[in-house]
Amino acid sequence: MEQLEFFEIPSPCINVCESNERGYCKGCYRSREERQRWTLMSDPEKREVLRLCGLRKKRSEQQIILDQVRKVEGT
Repeated sequence: MEQLEFFEIPSPCINVCESNERGYCKGCYRSREERQRWTLMSDPEKREVLRLCGLRKKRSEQQIILDQVRKVEGT
């Protein structure tokens, strides 16, 4: 049974709107399709996209740290 939503789930857009090498927005971490379909998505779909965006952001931040460590170590 789906829980009723009392509040609209806002778009995660922060107006960066530039794609990285994998095709995800550098600001909100959504794919092009996710950005285009946002207003058509159900609340459960939006929550799933937000979950995926969180994972993508975390992965991106980890990669930045790893790149910095490699640079310091000279590898």
